[in-house]
Amino acid sequence: MIVVHHLNNSRSQRVLWLLEELEVPYEIKFYQRDKDTNLAPPELKEVHPLGKSPVIREGNHTMAESGAIVDYLIRTHGHGRLTPGPDGADYETYLEWLHYAEGSAMLPLMLLLYTMRLGDAAAPLKDRIDSEIANHLGYIETALEGRPYILGEEFSGADVQLSFVAEVARAFGRLTPYPNLTAWLDRLHARPAFKKAVEKGGAYNLA
Repeated sequence: MIVVHHLNNSRSQRVLWLLEELEVPYEIKFYQRDKDTNLAPPELKEVHPLGKSPVIREGNHTMAESGAIVDYLIRTHGHGRLTPGPDGADYETYLEWLHYAEGSAMLPLMLLLYTMRLGDAAAPLKDRIDSEIANHLGYIETALEGRPYILGEEFSGADVQLSFVAEVARAFGRLTPYPNLTAWLDRLHARPAFKKAVEKGGAYNLA
């Protein structure tokens, strides 16, 4: 049985969602953010040295990092679903999007989150951060032109992994100028597996 160490309002929500899409049984171990600091509780350090979520455990194997988890779950439990075949024309593009989400797109959004707490002291960074957020959201917006999912007609693990970027952007009020991204995120949130994951994992509110 897969155990998901699940932190509220975090990247671990998409792991629950993926498991629902794959129809794989799992158990949830719940953790709550500190109400004052919004940080993960120290108990997560007992699971993984970084004290972050998501973390999954299957048998004797413990894994952190959502991109690695998405890849692992699809390879070991997907039975060919939610990924192009390794010899397919879209496979390398799939891998690029899978790693792009955390490797590039999340950085300016996280910088915005951290610098918002600095008030006027963050002013010298504001224009650069805003520019980078627009750069990445515009890149995804263009990629979604005329297609329901990031690879085209087929929903994949890359959509799951990339979804958190759009969710955080929406929470910061940055998604309105991007109709393709907005429609895509609404499409993802309408999926029955996503709704079931939220029911099991608890209220999901990044705002």
